[in-house]
Amino acid sequence: MTILQGQLGDGVAVPAEAPRPRNLEDLQEILQMYNDVTQRLQVSHERLQQEVVRLTEQLEQKNQELERKKRLAALGEMAAGIAHEIRNPLGGIQLYASSLMNDVADRPQAAELVKKISNGVKGLNSLVSDMLAFTRDLNLQRQEVSVADLVSETLELASPSLVQHGATARVGSEIATMTVRVDARLLGRVLLNLVMNAAEAIGERGGKKQGAGSRKNDGVIEIRGEMQGERTHLIVEDNGPGISEDSIERVFHPFFTTKHSGTGLGLAIVHRIVEAHGGTIIAENRTAPDTGARFRIVL
Repeated sequence: MTILQGQLGDGVAVPAEAPRPRNLEDLQEILQMYNDVTQRLQVSHERLQQEVVRLTEQLEQKNQELERKKRLAALGEMAAGIAHEIRNPLGGIQLYASSLMNDVADRPQAAELVKKISNGVKGLNSLVSDMLAFTRDLNLQRQEVSVADLVSETLELASPSLVQHGATARVGSEIATMTVRVDARLLGRVLLNLVMNAAEAIGERGGKKQGAGSRKNDGVIEIRGEMQGERTHLIVEDNGPGISEDSIERVFHPFFTTKHSGTGLGLAIVHRIVEAHGGTIIAENRTAPDTGARFRIVL
């Protein structure tokens, strides 16, 4: 008897030379032996097929990620060039608008027109700033940070927006003992963006934005954490209307937005910051009967 061992990984005993059957029992034994070998080969073949499928899917996913990064790099170079070219004339327009505002202060109609010009310039300047932030190289300053401190600072900055949109924030008790090694400033920007987006979604439920004086305050934003092995999960979820099916795959794409105003770069910047930390961020809707969106950061 010899042992066949190859890439299939299983040691399979096969006869070096099939013995001549002396009787029916010997023949049955030889047939059973060959059946066993065939079954083992079949099992190994199926395992290899499954591994090939898994590796093929993984390769396809990596290729898609690579293509996305190439597109973002090209877009980033173009956006950076455009942003620098736009910023200088914008500064001049803003300066002239401010000077003109002083000259027409006694003429309400003219002053209103100048105000609209100034607001338009501010909007464009905000877009330019976001474009530069999106294209800028991220040099992480990592340190061990308390998640509770990050969340506390985020909610303090977001407080006016929470009040305006009738939302309250809840923080999971597990956050108190969690730490992460990150760039605190950049991850704080990620959390702030997610909380502000959640507040706006809550404020526009049913198509009716809640004003600062609204007494309705049933919108809830929950921030919690989970430890799964060596990975830290930070979850920000709300009870707003959620993300539409045709938008959920594009929420992190640059310049994609469902808002009437906004640059469409907020979540793209969030995605880029999380990726720079070697993490991932997932957008999904909460499971029925709950409504709302959930963003999961995995670090």
